[in-house]
Amino acid sequence: MVADTEDGVIFALTKAHDNKNLELIEKAFSEDRIDNATREYLITLYSNSMNNFREVFLYIGKCFGAPKAAVHAYDYETDSAVNKKITISDINPLEPYLVNHRLDEDPMRNQFFVATRGHKIDLAVSSIVTVIVGAQKSVARTLDKITGKYYNDYVNEVAQTAYMVIGRTKKLASARAISDKIHETFSKSFITDASAKVLKIIGSGHEQVSVELVRALDQIRTPYARLEDVWRIKCLFDLVPQARTFIERICNMWPDKIIAVRDKFFDIANPRGYRDAKLILNIGTADKVIPMEIICQVRTFFEFEHQTHAAYEKSRRAETRKIKSAAQIETQTEILHQEGIKKYNAIICECVEDLFDRIGWNILYSAGNEDKLFEGFPRISTVYYPQKITDIIMEKVDNAVENEVFYVENAPAKLTRDQEIRIFRWMAKFILVSAMPYSDSNWTVNTDTMSGKFFNFIMKELQRYYKK
Repeated sequence: MVADTEDGVIFALTKAHDNKNLELIEKAFSEDRIDNATREYLITLYSNSMNNFREVFLYIGKCFGAPKAAVHAYDYETDSAVNKKITISDINPLEPYLVNHRLDEDPMRNQFFVATRGHKIDLAVSSIVTVIVGAQKSVARTLDKITGKYYNDYVNEVAQTAYMVIGRTKKLASARAISDKIHETFSKSFITDASAKVLKIIGSGHEQVSVELVRALDQIRTPYARLEDVWRIKCLFDLVPQARTFIERICNMWPDKIIAVRDKFFDIANPRGYRDAKLILNIGTADKVIPMEIICQVRTFFEFEHQTHAAYEKSRRAETRKIKSAAQIETQTEILHQEGIKKYNAIICECVEDLFDRIGWNILYSAGNEDKLFEGFPRISTVYYPQKITDIIMEKVDNAVENEVFYVENAPAKLTRDQEIRIFRWMAKFILVSAMPYSDSNWTVNTDTMSGKFFNFIMKELQRYYKK
């Protein structure tokens, strides 16, 4: 880490790096790798890097407040903090750093603890969020993405859109011919003004679909607009509800700054079994958008992801044939991700075990009133679980308690059936908002405890929903 001095060494280094980036952008433009619209957008992202990075730093501060521990440099190779403390004056866009904050809005803070010998309390789940602030993304890699994967996806969408719109009014053979012509034309040069180019390709005879076609083509994101991670951070949480609470807080704080939100924690159809959430925030202005990518992930999943990182990097550099096939890497990655999900769910099951007594005591002493101890518990996500599904699961929970399939063991006093139902309903809600659904219906937590059996019961019911 380069220390700052009175003559501004860091600022000078960053400025020099900016100039190199701008030279590469101009070179790509002069070689016709990119068009002028892409060039202008990249200049916005790669100019004044120090100011942009300070914006990243300021938004983190507004989200979390002051750090709760020393700030450390971060090493991408080992995916871990470097044993070297840094100060605010050391922070620069050329190097990543790691910092720990506390999520003050965490509705379940201080609920997950284990009492050990000597009256010591160990936190099983904390409100501490580890934030990894990435360095500015390499402009060379950015250019490769824009002119490679992003451009290929863009051309495919343009061709498919033209095929669908024209095919509704013309013969499919004509639509296919135009689609093929689009692929041919767009492969010869880098084009992001799809509407004008496609209208030239179709020529006369398609005037009746031109308006609809232009409207549809203008909805397709250009390759450069798909670039969202020049500035990025990763937040590691202990629980999924904590991540969702954090995302909700940002959306409430800066609704006008939100570009996109994607929640894939419960998406079993996700490629490679990947589970996380992503939020894109504009740290620029309305006329000069500078996206910052915020990835939210649980810690256990991150640990398994690290094992797949090397294979992913080699796959990205098209070196898979030298090691193993891309299909093998995908399979290995999926297996590791699934192991991460199973380990995470085992932690949730342990939390259920720890909470049972506390929930029981709380409900017993609330005497039918609201459970104030757990006021503010995260709401059930409607992204994947419609109210109808939740109601069905809760009804099955009630029936299981009525039939004494589940019952509270070692209660401090005799519980009414209504009190028992309230306890198991509360725990069912906790599982629904916290546990990640399995992609394999045969997976269960290996335990004979009442809490473990109840956890497996809820997860099996979720599997029924996903199979429909």
